[in-house]
Amino acid sequence: MADHYATLGVSPDAPPDELKRAYRKLARELHPDTNPDPEAVERFKSITHAYEVLSDPEKRRRYDMYGDDKATPGFGDIGGISDLFATFFGGMGGRTARGPARGADVLAEVSITLEEAAEGVEREVELTLLGECSECSGSGAAPGTFPSRCSDCGGTGELRQVRRTMLGDMVTATPCARCGGRGQEIADPCKTCVGRGRVRVEEALTVQIPPGIEDGAQLRVTGRGEAGTRGAGRGDLYVAIGVEEHPVWRRVGADLGCEVEVPFTVAALGGTIEVPTLEGPEEIEISPGTQPGDIRHLKARGMPRLSGRGRGELVALLKVRTPTELSPEEESLLKRLADLRGESVGEHKGGFFDKIKEAFQ
Repeated sequence: MADHYATLGVSPDAPPDELKRAYRKLARELHPDTNPDPEAVERFKSITHAYEVLSDPEKRRRYDMYGDDKATPGFGDIGGISDLFATFFGGMGGRTARGPARGADVLAEVSITLEEAAEGVEREVELTLLGECSECSGSGAAPGTFPSRCSDCGGTGELRQVRRTMLGDMVTATPCARCGGRGQEIADPCKTCVGRGRVRVEEALTVQIPPGIEDGAQLRVTGRGEAGTRGAGRGDLYVAIGVEEHPVWRRVGADLGCEVEVPFTVAALGGTIEVPTLEGPEEIEISPGTQPGDIRHLKARGMPRLSGRGRGELVALLKVRTPTELSPEEESLLKRLADLRGESVGEHKGGFFDKIKEAFQ
């Protein structure tokens, strides 16, 4: 039995995000349009099947318990009951030629800062993909010529054989080998694309990233993927957004969080401090007796919501800062305060080795 986890190179307890990243990486390496190696084509089928099973929670549960046969019950790759009828009885209601295949979807990755995610930003995406051949306009035929009806299948895209059995005539239909099931053949292929109708091109596209977008989100641009075969429609472009970590703020959905230092005198007596926000520093009031770990909520100072309905909040975690160097006057004042509060404080000790000796004692 195939090990789907080993196929994707992940552990059995891998979360969905890790599965998705592993599949994307392998799919880019093994896709038939970019890697013509026959072994790569087979591996591409294997990783696609593995991801199809493991990305579905119910299929993954059945696979972990019973194996692949129970994870994907039914006819699987045969294509369902209608294809089964088409294979043995010539289809239900006839079959038309298989048209040109739509182009493959393309994935691009863009990295932006948290500030750019808050404001929204434009990014230019550079792509290397299979585009329509300009010489033949994607038809695959040499300029001035056109694809013709397949001489073997007559344009149906399939060949049928009739066998007489005890139950009557049995019709078996198979894709036409000459035209690949398309119903057309090219007598004089285009020299630029060798009859494929597509060539590798480089394109640049400007993508508008909306305010409030989150790390890992994907934007879909319809019709900007790879060109289809012989003039078929293009696939779609998916732009995966990566939002860089920020040195000050941490993000949870539309909310932001940060740590803010409070001088111990302000914490004790009250006052004001500045909290960093997306719009710049903002003053907030600190009440007397504020403790380390207290939290302040700043409404509508977080990230804009992608839906456009307002903003999240900014949560400030207060850290009381104790001074490390005191002047003689400051030290005297603190000792006086300790005396007034009846608190016992130690005398200032000597150098490093005195402190070590005191620690051991």
